[in-house]
Formats: sequence, C-alpha cells, structure tokens
Amino acid sequence: MASIAPTRAALRDDRGFFFALAAAMAIINVLGFGTQYVMGRSSFGAPPLVHLHALVFMGWIGFFVFQTWLAASGQVRRHRRLGWLGAGWAALMVVVGVSTTVAMMRAGHVPFFFLPAYFIVMNTLAVLTFAVLLWWAVAWRRRTEWHRRLVICAMTAIMGPAFGRLLPAPLMIPFTAWGMFAAMMLFPIVGAFYDWRRRGRVHPAWLAGAWVLVGMQAMMDVIAITPAGAAIYRAVVAGSPGAAVAPYEYPPFPPMA
Repeated sequence: MASIAPTRAALRDDRGFFFALAAAMAIINVLGFGTQYVMGRSSFGAPPLVHLHALVFMGWIGFFVFQTWLAASGQVRRHRRLGWLGAGWAALMVVVGVSTTVAMMRAGHVPFFFLPAYFIVMNTLAVLTFAVLLWWAVAWRRRTEWHRRLVICAMTAIMGPAFGRLLPAPLMIPFTAWGMFAAMMLFPIVGAFYDWRRRGRVHPAWLAGAWVLVGMQAMMDVIAITPAGAAIYRAVVAGSPGAAVAPYEYPPFPPMA
C-alpha cells in the first residue's frame, strides 16, 4: 500500500507554492498601505511611535518573504538559523503593535468604520494570535509540513489592516471586521485547496490554524461587547483625550474633500 507521507520531491515542489503565498501577502500589504499614501490619507508627519510600528511590521513582511525564499531555494540551514530572529521579532511586534494601538486610542484616533471598544480588542487579539501561531510554528520547525502551514496562518492573523485599506470598509459597516476576516482567510483556504488537489486530503495544520483564526475573530466580537471590553477601553483611555470618545459609537465620517 502506498504511503501517504510526502516524498522529498513533493516537499521541494511545495516550497514554490508557499513562496508564492508569502509573496502575495507581501504584495497586498504594499498595495494596501501604498495606496493610502498615494491618495494622501497617510503621511510622514505621523508620531514617532507610528513610524516605529511601520518599520517593525513592514520589516517583518520583508523578513517573512526572505525566509520563505530561503526555504524555497534550498537554503534550509540558513533559514533555520534566522528562524530564531523571527521568534524574537514576533515578541517585538506584540509590544509595538499593542503600544501603538493604545497610543491611538488615548489620542482619540480610531478608524470611523470601527467601534472604538472593538478596535482596541481587534488589534490586540490579532497581533497576539499572530505571535502564538508563529511560536507554535517555530516550536514545530522540524515538522516541516506543519511549520510551513502554521507560518502562513500566523501571517494571516495580521493581514486585516492591509485588506481594510483595499476593501470598501465604510460600506461594510457594521460587518467591516468580518468582511476583512473573510478576505484574510483566502490564504489558508487556498492552501487547503492546494493540498486537496495535490494530495487528496487537507493537511491538519490548515484546520488547526483555521480554528485558531476563527476563535480569534469570534473572541473579538464577544469581548468587545461585554463589560470586560468596556472596562478595557475605559482603562486605556482614562485621563486622555480619548476618554471623550464613546466606546460604542462610530466616530464621525471624515469631511468630503
């Protein structure tokens, strides 16, 4: 009876597919954030913390693509050595990501298509989910099939801001977050479909990652509308201009140009 274990040739062929997924994720981020700059909706006049956030997160995307390219080109030893840098980078992203969100909330700056109480929960859970999935992938780095898929799922968790800048987010109120989530999930869905077509079954890593991601999104809704979400919001904005922003009211739409 034939074994279901992948051959070395199949593993090598899969490397190109995972590199293509990584490149597609990077392109969407560049398009999302680049479009905002071209349209004049963002500038270099932002506070230093926002610049640090951009540097850390865009730097991660470059590192992510580079690591995937190393694996695809057969430079596995170098890929593994640099993997520990990625694990530390994820911790830095958690600190910078949460700090930037808190600073935005305290300044009263919230995208007008999100409820303020939802926004802080969403951003925090997204970056934490990213880190958990990435650290899981690093812990299982010798289980190559799991490792590759978990890394893609980890990256999926932080694709929301890019899609939020490409999708017509204001027109999706009050389902903006779920619309972004549906777009994000295209990546693990494509990966699962690839496995099914190539191997006749979906690798369990896709299913595990998908459950974590769905759980993340569901928790956003649950926490944000409960007293816990309101308490988190009040604690974050206490004593700041953001305290004047109602947690469960959409901020006003920006004036038309």
